[in-house]
Amino acid sequence: MRSTRLVATIGAAAFALAATGTLIAQGTPGEAPGRADPARVSGGTYLADPSHSMVQWRVDHMGFNDYFGIFGDVDGTLTLDPANPGRASVDVTIPVAGVTVPSEGLREHLLRPGKDGGSPDFFGPDPMPARFTSTAVTIGADGTSAEVTGDLALNGVMMPVTLETRFTGAGAAPRTGYETVGFEGRTTINRSDFGLGFGVPMVGDEVELEFSVAFEKRDPQ
Repeated sequence: MRSTRLVATIGAAAFALAATGTLIAQGTPGEAPGRADPARVSGGTYLADPSHSMVQWRVDHMGFNDYFGIFGDVDGTLTLDPANPGRASVDVTIPVAGVTVPSEGLREHLLRPGKDGGSPDFFGPDPMPARFTSTAVTIGADGTSAEVTGDLALNGVMMPVTLETRFTGAGAAPRTGYETVGFEGRTTINRSDFGLGFGVPMVGDEVELEFSVAFEKRDPQ
């Protein structure tokens, strides 16, 4: 786990340095364009930025350590009304087939077809994207956190979940000029509830999901 975290840290640092260099080359001032100021958010519908939106999952591995994976290229929409933030709604899809893990063997197992025509251990070779659709939003007293309740469809099963979310920033993206808003948060599910119980209890049933998403106000392509 230590080596995995080291690789992830080095990769994140390299990305940040490269992005910083690009912004400097474009003449962007030193201050980051996004700030966690709700007054900077305008109403309307925003589209997820797949290049900067991801969901990380974390599960106990036999009681020895935790294992991590990532779903990237998150797509979807977010509707905001600053005058009534509790009326916000979000609908996003997560391409399960693009799951990223440190071990190629594990990725192959996650997407492996069932043996002799049976059910796969996990997602199988052509999994449908997961989808989260909000049904209610409760804004926290600080105005920057919220509980977002909704339905999570995963592996052919739909169940209600509640996301603990936090507003992380808003502003104009320097390269595109799009109004951009960011959020992060977490929830916990039992994978067996979604027909993904292979290996339980040797491998944990409880899965922690953490997400970091960016939405841009732009016209659909």
